[in-house]
Amino acid sequence: MNLPFRFRKGFRHELLVLLAPIVVQNLISASVSLADVIMLGRVDQVSISASSLAGQVMFLLFTVFYGLSSALTILVSQYWGKKDCATISRILGIGLLISILFSFFAAFMALFFPTTLMRVWTNDPELIAAGANYLRFVAFSYLFAGLTQPYLAVMRSCERVTLSTLVSAFTLTLNVLLNAVLIFGLFGLPALGIRGAALATSISRGTEFLICLIHYLRQTLLPKGFRALFSIPRVLVSDFFRYCIPAFVNDCLWGLAYSVNSMIMGRLGTDIVAANSVVSVVRELVTTVGFGISSASSIMLGREIGQKKYEQARGDASHLLTVTFLTGLAGAVVLITLSPLISGLVKISNTASGYLRTMLLISSVYQIGQLINTLLIASFFRCGGDSRYGLRLDFLTMWGYAVPIGLISAFVFHFPPILVYLMMCTDEFVKMPFALRHYRKGTWIRNLTRDFRH
Repeated sequence: MNLPFRFRKGFRHELLVLLAPIVVQNLISASVSLADVIMLGRVDQVSISASSLAGQVMFLLFTVFYGLSSALTILVSQYWGKKDCATISRILGIGLLISILFSFFAAFMALFFPTTLMRVWTNDPELIAAGANYLRFVAFSYLFAGLTQPYLAVMRSCERVTLSTLVSAFTLTLNVLLNAVLIFGLFGLPALGIRGAALATSISRGTEFLICLIHYLRQTLLPKGFRALFSIPRVLVSDFFRYCIPAFVNDCLWGLAYSVNSMIMGRLGTDIVAANSVVSVVRELVTTVGFGISSASSIMLGREIGQKKYEQARGDASHLLTVTFLTGLAGAVVLITLSPLISGLVKISNTASGYLRTMLLISSVYQIGQLINTLLIASFFRCGGDSRYGLRLDFLTMWGYAVPIGLISAFVFHFPPILVYLMMCTDEFVKMPFALRHYRKGTWIRNLTRDFRH
Protein backbone atom coordinates (compact mmCIF):
# COMPACT_ATOMS: atom_id res chain seq x y z
CA MET A 1 0.00 0.00 0.00
CA ASN A 2 1.32 3.46 -0.92
CA LEU A 3 0.83 5.86 1.96
CA PRO A 4 0.67 9.56 1.01
CA PHE A 5 4.09 10.44 2.43
CA ARG A 6 5.92 7.10 2.15
CA PHE A 7 7.84 7.83 -1.02
CA ARG A 8 9.88 5.16 -2.74
CA LYS A 9 13.63 5.56 -2.64
CA GLY A 10 14.78 8.08 -5.22
CA PHE A 11 11.31 9.53 -5.87
CA ARG A 12 11.95 12.92 -4.31
CA HIS A 13 15.32 13.29 -6.04
CA GLU A 14 13.91 12.37 -9.47
CA LEU A 15 10.99 14.77 -9.03
CA LEU A 16 13.18 17.61 -7.80
CA VAL A 17 15.68 17.24 -10.66
CA LEU A 18 12.83 17.58 -13.17
CA LEU A 19 10.71 20.03 -11.18
CA ALA A 20 13.25 22.68 -10.17
CA PRO A 21 14.20 23.85 -13.70
CA ILE A 22 10.55 23.75 -14.85
CA VAL A 23 9.40 25.81 -11.87
CA VAL A 24 12.18 28.34 -12.42
CA GLN A 25 11.16 28.61 -16.08
CA ASN A 26 7.47 29.01 -15.21
CA LEU A 27 8.33 31.52 -12.49
CA ILE A 28 10.41 33.60 -14.87
CA SER A 29 7.66 33.51 -17.49
CA ALA A 30 5.00 34.55 -14.96
CA SER A 31 7.27 37.27 -13.57
CA VAL A 32 7.75 38.70 -17.06
CA SER A 33 3.96 38.76 -17.55
CA LEU A 34 3.58 40.51 -14.20
CA ALA A 35 6.27 43.03 -15.17
CA ASP A 36 4.40 43.69 -18.43
CA VAL A 37 1.17 44.31 -16.51
CA ILE A 38 2.87 46.64 -14.02
CA MET A 39 4.72 48.62 -16.72
CA LEU A 40 1.69 49.03 -18.96
CA GLY A 41 -0.41 49.68 -15.88
CA ARG A 42 1.82 52.69 -15.25
CA VAL A 43 0.97 54.02 -18.70
CA ASP A 44 -2.84 53.90 -18.51
CA GLN A 45 -5.80 51.53 -18.06
CA VAL A 46 -6.46 51.40 -21.81
CA SER A 47 -2.96 50.03 -22.49
CA ILE A 48 -3.23 47.28 -19.90
CA SER A 49 -6.74 46.30 -21.04
CA ALA A 50 -5.91 46.41 -24.77
CA SER A 51 -2.70 44.41 -24.37
CA SER A 52 -4.61 41.81 -22.34
CA LEU A 53 -7.25 41.38 -25.05
CA ALA A 54 -4.70 41.47 -27.90
CA GLY A 55 -2.70 38.95 -25.92
CA GLN A 56 -5.55 36.48 -26.47
CA VAL A 57 -4.04 35.77 -29.90
CA MET A 58 -0.76 34.86 -28.22
CA PHE A 59 -2.70 32.93 -25.59
CA LEU A 60 -4.55 30.89 -28.22
CA LEU A 61 -1.32 30.22 -30.11
CA PHE A 62 0.50 29.19 -26.95
CA THR A 63 -2.44 26.98 -26.08
CA VAL A 64 -1.74 25.26 -29.40
CA PHE A 65 1.94 25.03 -28.46
CA TYR A 66 1.07 23.70 -24.99
CA GLY A 67 -1.24 21.11 -26.50
CA LEU A 68 1.42 20.18 -29.03
CA SER A 69 4.04 19.95 -26.28
CA SER A 70 1.74 17.67 -24.29
CA ALA A 71 1.12 15.60 -27.40
CA LEU A 72 4.84 15.28 -28.12
CA THR A 73 5.55 14.34 -24.49
CA ILE A 74 3.15 11.36 -24.69
CA LEU A 75 5.33 9.54 -27.24
CA VAL A 76 8.72 11.15 -26.63
CA SER A 77 8.81 10.32 -22.90
CA GLN A 78 7.99 6.66 -23.56
CA TYR A 79 10.52 6.37 -26.40
CA TRP A 80 13.03 8.11 -24.15
CA GLY A 81 12.46 5.27 -21.68
CA LYS A 82 13.60 2.95 -24.51
CA LYS A 83 16.43 5.37 -25.51
CA ASP A 84 15.21 5.37 -29.15
CA CYS A 85 16.53 8.79 -30.17
CA ALA A 86 16.04 8.27 -33.92
CA THR A 87 12.29 7.90 -33.43
CA ILE A 88 12.27 10.90 -31.09
CA SER A 89 13.84 13.03 -33.84
CA ARG A 90 11.03 12.03 -36.23
CA ILE A 91 8.41 12.88 -33.60
CA LEU A 92 10.04 16.33 -33.38
CA GLY A 93 9.62 16.62 -37.17
CA ILE A 94 5.89 15.96 -36.85
CA GLY A 95 5.66 18.63 -34.14
CA LEU A 96 7.49 21.22 -36.22
CA LEU A 97 5.21 20.72 -39.24
CA ILE A 98 2.08 21.24 -37.13
CA SER A 99 3.53 24.17 -35.17
CA ILE A 100 4.71 26.11 -38.23
CA LEU A 101 1.27 25.82 -39.82
CA PHE A 102 -0.48 27.45 -36.86
CA SER A 103 2.19 30.08 -36.13
CA PHE A 104 2.29 31.26 -39.75
CA PHE A 105 -1.50 31.70 -39.81
CA ALA A 106 -1.46 33.66 -36.51
CA ALA A 107 1.36 35.93 -37.72
CA PHE A 108 -0.40 36.58 -41.03
CA MET A 109 -3.65 37.57 -39.31
CA ALA A 110 -1.93 39.77 -36.70
CA LEU A 111 0.15 41.56 -39.30
CA PHE A 112 -2.51 42.19 -41.95
CA PHE A 113 -5.86 41.98 -40.12
CA PRO A 114 -5.21 43.16 -36.54
CA THR A 115 -8.40 45.24 -36.26
CA THR A 116 -10.50 42.26 -37.30
CA LEU A 117 -8.86 40.16 -34.62
CA MET A 118 -9.46 42.76 -31.92
CA ARG A 119 -13.17 42.96 -32.79
CA VAL A 120 -13.46 39.30 -31.82
CA TRP A 121 -12.72 40.18 -28.17
CA THR A 122 -14.15 43.66 -27.71
CA ASN A 123 -16.44 46.26 -29.26
CA ASP A 124 -14.73 49.22 -27.55
CA PRO A 125 -13.17 51.43 -30.31
CA GLU A 126 -10.36 52.66 -28.06
CA LEU A 127 -9.34 49.14 -27.04
CA ILE A 128 -9.56 47.94 -30.66
CA ALA A 129 -7.23 50.69 -31.92
CA ALA A 130 -4.64 50.18 -29.17
CA GLY A 131 -4.77 46.38 -29.45
CA ALA A 132 -4.36 46.46 -33.23
CA ASN A 133 -1.22 48.55 -32.75
CA TYR A 134 0.12 45.88 -30.40
CA LEU A 135 -0.64 42.99 -32.77
CA ARG A 136 1.23 44.52 -35.73
CA PHE A 137 4.45 44.70 -33.72
CA VAL A 138 4.14 41.31 -32.00
CA ALA A 139 3.28 39.28 -35.13
CA PHE A 140 6.81 38.04 -35.90
CA SER A 141 7.19 36.62 -32.40
CA TYR A 142 4.56 34.01 -33.33
CA LEU A 143 6.78 32.63 -36.12
CA PHE A 144 9.83 32.39 -33.87
CA ALA A 145 7.86 30.69 -31.10
CA GLY A 146 6.46 28.18 -33.58
CA LEU A 147 9.97 26.95 -34.31
CA THR A 148 11.33 26.90 -30.76
CA GLN A 149 8.45 25.50 -28.67
CA PRO A 150 8.37 21.95 -30.18
CA TYR A 151 12.16 21.69 -29.86
CA LEU A 152 12.18 22.75 -26.21
CA ALA A 153 9.27 20.37 -25.48
CA VAL A 154 11.19 17.42 -26.92
CA MET A 155 14.32 18.37 -24.98
CA ARG A 156 12.30 18.53 -21.75
CA SER A 157 10.79 15.11 -22.46
CA CYS A 158 14.33 13.75 -22.84
CA GLU A 159 15.08 15.14 -19.34
CA ARG A 160 17.07 18.08 -20.74
CA VAL A 161 14.92 20.45 -18.69
CA THR A 162 17.83 22.74 -17.81
CA LEU A 163 18.14 23.81 -21.45
CA SER A 164 14.62 25.27 -21.67
CA THR A 165 15.13 26.93 -18.27
CA LEU A 166 18.35 28.65 -19.29
CA VAL A 167 16.93 29.71 -22.65
CA SER A 168 13.80 31.07 -20.99
CA ALA A 169 15.79 32.79 -18.25
CA PHE A 170 17.89 34.66 -20.81
CA THR A 171 15.20 35.56 -23.36
CA LEU A 172 12.52 36.49 -20.82
CA THR A 173 14.96 38.65 -18.85
CA LEU A 174 15.83 40.31 -22.14
CA ASN A 175 12.10 40.83 -22.69
CA VAL A 176 11.71 42.66 -19.36
CA LEU A 177 14.71 44.91 -20.03
CA LEU A 178 13.52 45.73 -23.54
CA ASN A 179 10.04 46.39 -22.19
CA ALA A 180 11.39 49.03 -19.83
CA VAL A 181 13.50 50.63 -22.55
CA LEU A 182 10.87 50.64 -25.30
CA ILE A 183 7.70 51.30 -23.28
CA PHE A 184 9.11 54.28 -21.38
CA GLY A 185 11.75 55.46 -23.91
CA LEU A 186 14.93 55.02 -21.87
CA PHE A 187 18.46 55.88 -23.11
CA GLY A 188 17.13 58.52 -25.47
CA LEU A 189 14.84 56.19 -27.40
CA PRO A 190 11.22 57.21 -28.11
CA ALA A 191 8.56 56.04 -25.62
CA LEU A 192 6.51 53.53 -27.61
CA GLY A 193 4.04 52.50 -24.90
CA ILE A 194 2.01 49.44 -25.89
CA ARG A 195 3.93 49.10 -29.17
CA GLY A 196 7.16 48.90 -27.18
CA ALA A 197 5.87 45.91 -25.22
CA ALA A 198 5.01 44.11 -28.47
CA LEU A 199 8.35 44.92 -30.12
CA ALA A 200 10.23 43.70 -27.03
CA THR A 201 8.40 40.38 -27.28
CA SER A 202 9.32 39.95 -30.95
CA ILE A 203 13.01 40.71 -30.35
CA SER A 204 13.25 38.34 -27.37
CA ARG A 205 11.47 35.51 -29.23
CA GLY A 206 13.83 35.99 -32.18
CA THR A 207 16.78 35.69 -29.81
CA GLU A 208 15.27 32.51 -28.36
CA PHE A 209 15.01 31.00 -31.85
CA LEU A 210 18.67 31.73 -32.62
CA ILE A 211 19.80 30.12 -29.36
CA CYS A 212 17.72 26.99 -30.04
CA LEU A 213 19.01 26.74 -33.62
CA ILE A 214 22.64 26.90 -32.45
CA HIS A 215 21.94 24.31 -29.74
CA TYR A 216 20.28 21.94 -32.23
CA LEU A 217 23.26 22.14 -34.60
CA ARG A 218 25.71 21.43 -31.75
CA GLN A 219 23.78 18.79 -29.73
CA THR A 220 24.61 15.06 -30.05
CA LEU A 221 21.50 13.55 -28.44
CA LEU A 222 19.25 13.47 -31.54
CA PRO A 223 20.18 12.70 -35.15
CA LYS A 224 20.36 15.98 -37.09
CA GLY A 225 19.31 17.01 -40.56
CA PHE A 226 16.28 17.14 -42.80
CA ARG A 227 16.06 13.36 -43.30
CA ALA A 228 16.40 12.64 -39.59
CA LEU A 229 13.48 14.96 -38.88
CA PHE A 230 11.13 14.31 -41.76
CA SER A 231 11.65 10.70 -42.93
CA ILE A 232 8.66 9.68 -40.83
CA PRO A 233 7.19 6.13 -40.99
CA ARG A 234 3.44 6.04 -41.65
CA VAL A 235 2.85 3.93 -38.55
CA LEU A 236 4.47 6.64 -36.40
CA VAL A 237 2.20 9.27 -37.94
CA SER A 238 -0.73 6.94 -37.24
CA ASP A 239 0.36 6.56 -33.59
CA PHE A 240 0.74 10.31 -33.25
CA PHE A 241 -2.76 10.96 -34.56
CA ARG A 242 -4.25 8.16 -32.47
CA TYR A 243 -2.66 8.96 -29.12
CA CYS A 244 -1.42 12.54 -29.35
CA ILE A 245 -3.91 14.46 -31.45
CA PRO A 246 -6.71 14.05 -28.84
CA ALA A 247 -4.45 15.84 -26.32
CA PHE A 248 -3.64 18.52 -28.89
CA VAL A 249 -7.31 19.04 -29.79
CA ASN A 250 -8.22 19.04 -26.09
CA ASP A 251 -5.89 21.93 -25.30
CA CYS A 252 -6.96 23.86 -28.39
CA LEU A 253 -10.62 23.53 -27.41
CA TRP A 254 -9.78 24.49 -23.84
CA GLY A 255 -7.91 27.57 -25.06
CA LEU A 256 -10.79 28.49 -27.33
CA ALA A 257 -13.25 28.17 -24.42
CA TYR A 258 -10.99 30.30 -22.23
CA SER A 259 -10.83 32.87 -25.02
CA VAL A 260 -14.64 32.90 -25.26
CA ASN A 261 -14.65 33.73 -21.55
CA SER A 262 -12.30 36.63 -22.34
CA MET A 263 -14.71 37.77 -25.05
CA ILE A 264 -17.47 37.78 -22.45
CA MET A 265 -15.33 39.78 -20.02
CA GLY A 266 -14.32 42.16 -22.82
CA ARG A 267 -17.96 43.15 -23.22
CA LEU A 268 -18.55 43.79 -19.51
CA GLY A 269 -16.43 46.97 -19.33
CA THR A 270 -12.79 48.03 -19.06
CA ASP A 271 -12.82 47.80 -15.23
CA ILE A 272 -13.42 44.04 -15.14
CA VAL A 273 -11.00 43.53 -18.07
CA ALA A 274 -8.24 45.45 -16.26
CA ALA A 275 -8.84 43.52 -13.03
CA ASN A 276 -8.86 40.20 -14.87
CA SER A 277 -5.57 41.11 -16.58
CA VAL A 278 -3.87 41.40 -13.20
CA VAL A 279 -5.60 38.37 -11.65
CA SER A 280 -4.58 36.09 -14.53
CA VAL A 281 -0.91 37.00 -14.14
CA VAL A 282 -0.90 36.75 -10.33
CA ARG A 283 -2.63 33.36 -10.46
CA GLU A 284 -0.08 32.20 -13.05
CA LEU A 285 2.70 33.25 -10.68
CA VAL A 286 1.20 31.42 -7.69
CA THR A 287 0.55 28.19 -9.62
CA THR A 288 4.05 27.84 -11.09
CA VAL A 289 4.99 25.00 -8.73
CA GLY A 290 1.72 23.13 -9.25
CA PHE A 291 1.92 23.29 -13.04
CA GLY A 292 5.61 22.41 -12.81
CA ILE A 293 4.68 19.22 -10.94
CA SER A 294 2.26 18.37 -13.75
CA SER A 295 4.94 18.84 -16.42
CA ALA A 296 7.51 16.84 -14.43
CA SER A 297 4.95 14.09 -13.82
CA SER A 298 4.41 13.60 -17.56
CA ILE A 299 8.13 13.04 -18.09
CA MET A 300 8.62 10.83 -15.02
CA LEU A 301 5.58 8.60 -15.48
CA GLY A 302 5.97 8.40 -19.27
CA ARG A 303 9.55 7.18 -18.87
CA GLU A 304 8.47 4.57 -16.29
CA ILE A 305 5.66 3.30 -18.54
CA GLY A 306 8.08 3.10 -21.48
CA GLN A 307 10.32 0.97 -19.23
CA LYS A 308 7.27 -1.17 -18.28
CA LYS A 309 7.51 -0.21 -14.57
CA TYR A 310 3.73 -0.04 -14.22
CA GLU A 311 3.40 -0.53 -10.45
CA GLN A 312 6.05 2.09 -9.80
CA ALA A 313 4.15 4.50 -12.06
CA ARG A 314 0.92 3.90 -10.09
CA GLY A 315 2.66 4.52 -6.76
CA ASP A 316 4.39 7.66 -7.99
CA ALA A 317 1.10 8.98 -9.39
CA SER A 318 -0.51 8.67 -5.94
CA HIS A 319 2.30 10.64 -4.34
CA LEU A 320 2.22 13.30 -7.05
CA LEU A 321 -1.50 13.83 -6.53
CA THR A 322 -0.99 14.40 -2.80
CA VAL A 323 1.88 16.83 -3.39
CA THR A 324 -0.20 18.77 -5.94
CA PHE A 325 -3.14 19.12 -3.54
CA LEU A 326 -0.86 20.49 -0.80
CA THR A 327 0.73 22.87 -3.31
CA GLY A 328 -2.73 24.16 -4.23
CA LEU A 329 -3.56 24.80 -0.56
CA ALA A 330 -0.31 26.75 -0.15
CA GLY A 331 -1.15 28.80 -3.24
CA ALA A 332 -4.57 29.62 -1.79
CA VAL A 333 -2.96 30.98 1.38
CA VAL A 334 -0.60 33.15 -0.71
CA LEU A 335 -3.42 34.59 -2.82
CA ILE A 336 -5.58 35.37 0.21
CA THR A 337 -2.63 37.02 1.95
CA LEU A 338 -1.62 39.15 -1.04
CA SER A 339 -5.09 40.18 -2.24
CA PRO A 340 -5.22 43.47 -0.27
CA LEU A 341 -1.76 44.51 -1.53
CA ILE A 342 -1.76 43.79 -5.27
CA SER A 343 -4.25 46.46 -6.38
CA GLY A 344 -1.75 49.19 -5.44
CA LEU A 345 0.76 47.98 -8.03
CA VAL A 346 -1.13 49.31 -11.09
CA LYS A 347 -3.07 52.44 -12.02
CA ILE A 348 -6.64 51.19 -12.25
CA SER A 349 -9.94 52.69 -11.15
CA ASN A 350 -11.46 52.17 -7.71
CA THR A 351 -14.10 49.91 -9.25
CA ALA A 352 -11.43 47.79 -10.93
CA SER A 353 -9.50 47.59 -7.64
CA GLY A 354 -12.60 46.27 -5.89
CA TYR A 355 -13.10 43.67 -8.60
CA LEU A 356 -9.44 42.71 -8.34
CA ARG A 357 -9.53 41.95 -4.61
CA THR A 358 -12.68 39.81 -4.90
CA MET A 359 -11.39 37.95 -7.97
CA LEU A 360 -8.17 37.06 -6.17
CA LEU A 361 -10.17 35.49 -3.34
CA ILE A 362 -12.24 33.49 -5.84
CA SER A 363 -9.03 32.41 -7.59
CA SER A 364 -7.57 31.12 -4.33
CA VAL A 365 -10.13 28.29 -4.45
CA TYR A 366 -10.34 27.97 -8.22
CA GLN A 367 -6.62 27.27 -8.67
CA ILE A 368 -6.77 24.21 -6.40
CA GLY A 369 -9.27 22.52 -8.71
CA GLN A 370 -7.33 23.72 -11.75
CA LEU A 371 -4.07 22.16 -10.53
CA ILE A 372 -5.63 18.80 -9.64
CA ASN A 373 -7.48 18.50 -12.95
CA THR A 374 -4.40 19.52 -14.92
CA LEU A 375 -2.33 16.85 -13.18
CA LEU A 376 -4.93 14.14 -13.84
CA ILE A 377 -5.99 15.03 -17.39
CA ALA A 378 -2.94 16.75 -18.91
CA SER A 379 -0.32 14.62 -17.16
CA PHE A 380 -1.46 11.22 -15.89
CA PHE A 381 -3.99 10.28 -18.56
CA ARG A 382 -1.91 11.64 -21.43
CA CYS A 383 1.47 10.16 -20.54
CA GLY A 384 -0.33 6.86 -19.93
CA GLY A 385 -1.77 6.93 -23.46
CA ASP A 386 -5.37 7.67 -22.49
CA SER A 387 -5.73 11.20 -23.84
CA ARG A 388 -9.16 10.50 -25.37
CA TYR A 389 -10.87 10.36 -21.98
CA GLY A 390 -9.50 13.79 -21.10
CA LEU A 391 -10.72 15.16 -24.43
CA ARG A 392 -14.25 13.89 -23.84
CA LEU A 393 -14.37 15.14 -20.25
CA ASP A 394 -12.96 18.59 -21.01
CA PHE A 395 -15.17 19.03 -24.07
CA LEU A 396 -18.35 18.22 -22.13
CA THR A 397 -17.54 20.41 -19.13
CA MET A 398 -16.14 23.35 -21.15
CA TRP A 399 -18.66 23.53 -23.96
CA GLY A 400 -21.58 21.92 -22.18
CA TYR A 401 -21.21 23.87 -18.93
CA ALA A 402 -18.51 26.58 -18.59
CA VAL A 403 -19.11 28.52 -21.82
CA PRO A 404 -22.94 28.38 -21.67
CA ILE A 405 -23.04 29.45 -18.02
CA GLY A 406 -20.80 32.41 -18.83
CA LEU A 407 -22.89 33.51 -21.80
CA ILE A 408 -26.22 33.04 -20.00
CA SER A 409 -25.16 34.77 -16.78
CA ALA A 410 -23.70 37.74 -18.70
CA PHE A 411 -26.14 38.28 -21.55
CA VAL A 412 -29.41 36.61 -20.52
CA PHE A 413 -29.63 37.31 -16.79
CA HIS A 414 -27.24 40.33 -16.94
CA PHE A 415 -25.57 39.43 -13.65
CA PRO A 416 -22.98 41.87 -12.22
CA PRO A 417 -19.50 41.31 -13.72
CA ILE A 418 -18.04 39.83 -10.54
CA LEU A 419 -20.86 37.26 -10.33
CA VAL A 420 -20.30 36.31 -13.98
CA TYR A 421 -16.63 35.72 -13.13
CA LEU A 422 -17.59 33.55 -10.16
CA MET A 423 -19.94 31.45 -12.28
CA MET A 424 -17.21 30.86 -14.87
CA CYS A 425 -14.82 29.65 -12.14
CA THR A 426 -17.00 26.69 -11.09
CA ASP A 427 -16.19 24.41 -14.04
CA GLU A 428 -13.07 22.83 -12.50
CA PHE A 429 -15.13 21.44 -9.61
CA VAL A 430 -17.76 20.07 -11.98
CA LYS A 431 -15.20 17.94 -13.85
CA MET A 432 -13.03 16.91 -10.85
CA PRO A 433 -15.19 13.98 -9.55
CA PHE A 434 -15.19 12.35 -13.00
CA ALA A 435 -11.42 12.80 -13.42
CA LEU A 436 -10.72 11.32 -9.97
CA ARG A 437 -12.96 8.32 -10.62
CA HIS A 438 -11.17 7.55 -13.91
CA TYR A 439 -7.79 7.92 -12.20
CA ARG A 440 -8.74 5.40 -9.49
CA LYS A 441 -9.69 2.81 -12.13
CA GLY A 442 -6.03 2.65 -13.22
CA THR A 443 -6.91 1.77 -16.84
CA TRP A 444 -5.11 4.89 -18.14
CA ILE A 445 -1.66 3.24 -18.02
CA ARG A 446 -0.69 1.90 -21.49
CA ASN A 447 2.64 1.32 -23.24
CA LEU A 448 2.53 2.97 -26.68
CA THR A 449 6.05 2.33 -27.99
CA ARG A 450 7.06 0.28 -31.06
CA ASP A 451 10.42 -1.15 -32.05
CA PHE A 452 11.66 0.99 -34.97
CA ARG A 453 15.32 0.05 -34.39
CA HIS A 454 16.88 -2.66 -36.54
